[in-house]
Amino acid sequence: MKQMAVLGLGRFGTSVARSLAGFGVEVMGVDKDPEKVADIAPDITHAVQADVMDIDALDSLGLRNFDVVILSIKDVEISCLTAITLKDHGARFVVAQAVGDAHAKILERIGADKVIMPEKDIGSRLARSLASNNIIDYMELSSRHSLMELAAMEEWVGHTLKENNIRTKYGINVVAVRSGKTIRVSPQGDDIIHDGDILVVIGENADLEKLTKLSKKR
Repeated sequence: MKQMAVLGLGRFGTSVARSLAGFGVEVMGVDKDPEKVADIAPDITHAVQADVMDIDALDSLGLRNFDVVILSIKDVEISCLTAITLKDHGARFVVAQAVGDAHAKILERIGADKVIMPEKDIGSRLARSLASNNIIDYMELSSRHSLMELAAMEEWVGHTLKENNIRTKYGINVVAVRSGKTIRVSPQGDDIIHDGDILVVIGENADLEKLTKLSKKR
């Protein structure tokens, strides 16, 4: 069973810790606020009151033995200093929350294995959804590629994937089609698109951006 630690039990850290526990992960939550620790204690494996700026206290948690340490602290100085300490003291994989681009760059340069910006990511996904009548959800996979859920456009309905020629026309690949409660993974060329279908597509961000703009005009 995977073991993960969440340092900082604010809104984001608490949500991550509870979600991980719900997936069967052994989770240790850490915060210097005793009320936050007490609040989450019934929902995760271990809840510990500790100040991450206290190196001895941090070492006593045995974080080098965890598969992942999630650093959910918005204070830039404390976040960066803790990230350095974690890597220097043997943490295997550090996921750090950043509050802005500058914070993210610093965390990357000091060795955080993965940097996330929840507010920016959620804002970007919401903006894409609101800007188009067809975009359901959007997730960046890398700096070049993303995964997107797209409601079937009117001209696709009643035609097969092969007839719609989506890959050639738009440069994207359809990896699944959701029809109501049924999901067709790796759909075939002769699969027909129905009204109300949701297509899960993957492609380069530039191609998906073109499709987003085209969908907006529909």
